[in-house]
Amino acid sequence: MSAYYTLFRHVLLGPPLKSYYQPWVEGVENVPESGGAILASNHLAVSDSFFLPLVINRKIAFLGKSEYFTGKGLKGYVTRSFMEGVGTIPVHRGGGRASEAALRTGLEWLHSGELLGIYPEGTRSPDGRLYRGKTGVARMAIEAGVPIIPLAMIGTDLAQPLGQKVPSRTDIGVRIGEPMRLDAYAGRQDDREVLRELTDSVMTAIQALSGQEYADRDAARYKLELERAENTPDASEESP
Repeated sequence: MSAYYTLFRHVLLGPPLKSYYQPWVEGVENVPESGGAILASNHLAVSDSFFLPLVINRKIAFLGKSEYFTGKGLKGYVTRSFMEGVGTIPVHRGGGRASEAALRTGLEWLHSGELLGIYPEGTRSPDGRLYRGKTGVARMAIEAGVPIIPLAMIGTDLAQPLGQKVPSRTDIGVRIGEPMRLDAYAGRQDDREVLRELTDSVMTAIQALSGQEYADRDAARYKLELERAENTPDASEESP
């Protein structure tokens, strides 16, 4: 990933994006200059993973679905190169072994002293609200012994609404909160109550930074409900 990341971040992708969109940042001093840490963010648009690295002067990796790296032909090559260039680490999605593989991949990156970007909601918000976080972010931080830094992407949903491929030029920024130290939770990465409590605290911190309305439900499940509703015929329109 290093060669692609350097090429994209510092030559091909970073400078043009930063010059054109001119994203702003608040609280960048809260990101440590060295050592592993988790950047826990809300997720409003695909471009969140492109804009965040523009305002932080350290390498950031994101866990991404392995399908981005398995495409065939020219399109597959371009997608794979781009994802490597923006710092995406491929993982298999799903439960069980797949979830454990994602956890181990993230831990390896954190143990190497790098920054790992995580979207605790697990998917993009379908309606701009902030949804309940998944506890993997807490488990990973406790096991790696690293702080969680809450942050909020601002305006990326307006620049890139669902279905829009290229972001529009509008006010885009990042608001970064103070690191959450987890010394008191050491060794408790398997305590479900602790993980839920800590994850909820992370989401509260993100909400304070983003100003979003909070929805205490799983975002992926809600998206599925919306899709099912859209595909269900309206009874009032059916013939008697």
